[in-house]
Amino acid sequence: MKQVVQNYKSGELALLDVPVPGCKPDGVLVRSAYSLISTGTELMKVSEAGMSMLGKARSRPDQVAKVVQSVATNGLPATYRKVMGKLDSYTPLGYSLCGVVEQVGAGIDDVKVGDLVACAGNEHALHAELNWVPKNLYAPVPDGLAPRHAAFGTVGSIALQGVRQGESRLGEVALVIGLGLIGQLVVQLLTASGVRVVGADPDPARCELAERLGAAACGDPASPAVENAVAELTDGHGVDQVYLAAGGGSNQPVELAARLSRDRGRVVDIGKCRLDLPWNAYYEKELDVRFSRSYGPGRYDPEYELEGRDYPIGYVRWTERRNLACFLDLVARGRVDVEPLVSHIADFDDAVETYRSLKDGDLKAVAVLFRYPEQEAEKAEAEAPVVAVPAVSVQRSPARAAGTPVRLAFVGAGNYATSMLLPHLARREGVELSTVVTTTALSAANAQRKFGFAGATTDLDAVLGDKSIDAVFVVTRHSSHADLTRKALLAGKSVFVEKPLALTEDELAGVLAAVEESGNDRLQVGFNRRFAPLLQEARKRFGARTGPASLRYLVNAGRLAHGSWYLQQGTEGSRFAGEGGHFIDTASWLLDADPVSVYAVAAAGNEDLQVVLRYPDGSTATLSYVTTGASGFPKETLDLVADGKVLRLDDFVRASVYDGPRNRWVSSRLPKARDKGQNAELAAFIKAVRTGGPMPVPLQSLVATTAATLAVQAGLVGGAPVTLAGAR
Repeated sequence: MKQVVQNYKSGELALLDVPVPGCKPDGVLVRSAYSLISTGTELMKVSEAGMSMLGKARSRPDQVAKVVQSVATNGLPATYRKVMGKLDSYTPLGYSLCGVVEQVGAGIDDVKVGDLVACAGNEHALHAELNWVPKNLYAPVPDGLAPRHAAFGTVGSIALQGVRQGESRLGEVALVIGLGLIGQLVVQLLTASGVRVVGADPDPARCELAERLGAAACGDPASPAVENAVAELTDGHGVDQVYLAAGGGSNQPVELAARLSRDRGRVVDIGKCRLDLPWNAYYEKELDVRFSRSYGPGRYDPEYELEGRDYPIGYVRWTERRNLACFLDLVARGRVDVEPLVSHIADFDDAVETYRSLKDGDLKAVAVLFRYPEQEAEKAEAEAPVVAVPAVSVQRSPARAAGTPVRLAFVGAGNYATSMLLPHLARREGVELSTVVTTTALSAANAQRKFGFAGATTDLDAVLGDKSIDAVFVVTRHSSHADLTRKALLAGKSVFVEKPLALTEDELAGVLAAVEESGNDRLQVGFNRRFAPLLQEARKRFGARTGPASLRYLVNAGRLAHGSWYLQQGTEGSRFAGEGGHFIDTASWLLDADPVSVYAVAAAGNEDLQVVLRYPDGSTATLSYVTTGASGFPKETLDLVADGKVLRLDDFVRASVYDGPRNRWVSSRLPKARDKGQNAELAAFIKAVRTGGPMPVPLQSLVATTAATLAVQAGLVGGAPVTLAGAR
């Protein structure tokens, strides 16, 4: 997808191709219809990026203070590298948009796919084709409200919160200094509340616009017009409240506020202007200076914004989200009119040029909207997205003769490694557990003591450089699998990596690049179910088939315990991305082919998935991956139907094959003897390492299964079948 970004060091603006964000729990994935350029805040950021380093420092003294503190704490070289690294990075722009819900994350029940929502947040309502937005930063758009008007929701909430801080009352008089986008909205909100408004801005066009939108009088703050209007409307007492909606380095707005306020009046700072308060003027009138913090209560609170923890309405009447919904309602009912504020609507593809025109002054505007192509949604449905299945091409280097016994190193010693892998390997003849590598010394020591590793370390490079080690097991968190596998392959090791092999197409490509560079294709992924003795026997009994097959696989995954790292989707991928390859590999092994397309549908409000895989001969496999089932029901049940035969597997405890009305084979074992194939899988891997023979599963099959697993997420985002390009 495309997103507007800026390099703060160089000032470069770009419309960048970036990955589509994932749809995490407690939020929605939104396809943008219109996004609003804040001609105040955003243009200030764009202008600052074009300054010299000295100019940047002068404009952001708060950041300079942080740098000085960092130098004192970390030293000059480290601070310099940190600052330069941060400056020389792309940063997003935008914080106010309207779009259509494309996907609903777990825990969301107030909107559905296809609903129109207004979104807020400088990390979540960006100028991008798709955004993931947490639940407290979006609000449904009222019926009949145009999307381009709903895109004003965030800036409207900022103005609304400012008015709330002023505690305006019916019949009062207010002064609004600065009649840009926020100022114009403040004028309308005050007028709708029964407050008479005087506006101050040096731009005559903006003054005229504010008067058309309800202001009693407007004028240049340097002229007598504003002071005369205030005197006339207040009988010389001064205004009840002043709203500072101006920007820039002048202290004139603060001084004007003091001069035109009544005794004990209220001054509310909404914009980012200079605030050198003239002490005598503010003291003598005992002025009440207030700050309006962005969209309202909840702003900058990660528990509210990111974790979705709302504040009780009895204690906090107007939160960020309630302000957003309130402003949308006011616009929908005609109490606020944003259409006159729209100076220009630009196509999103012209974003960079639009920013340049605004910065250079060629485009003078109060509000500018980006319009996203209306046909994008139709294109996403009509054109199936594609996930590549890279072909494996490798000139194998001469096999290194493995000694006897086979010497193994383990990278990671968590629950799965210590319960499902190491117990089988520790008692296997011809295997020597050489070294265990962990990130913490204690876990390495525990694994060494329990399983008899010859050594324990936290130094991965030392293990990879040890020529006596034949194979490396990668049993770490999902986000590290691809990188560790790549490094081990380049070091010439045979590699056993627990699923998943990769979480992205780029990670998968990196692993295959290491295979081609090193000539080392000695790789096995922990897809153990195809090695399960009960399923092996059932497949043998089922026999060859001549026609297409239909396979159904129900995975009753259940809910994860609170705090499980599997829930860290931002870093570790979705739950299905982590373990879905197990089930895709099993289906492909039973059907003796790799899938050519994937179609995925998610159940609203939870992690339940329906995945349909299509195979070259017309066979299909349907995977139902559910977390909402009964805990007492078996985890995995599978049915394979073809040529008048049925194979049935019940959670690796019972298997049966039906061939005709009387020919039936059944085999079962005690539940505690359930065997999902880990022991047989490890035996096959060790044999391949020892003999130099083929790995247990062809590399191309591992790649195809990984690509199909990645295609599930692409299908959920695109809402259409995903073609696996290059699948065989």
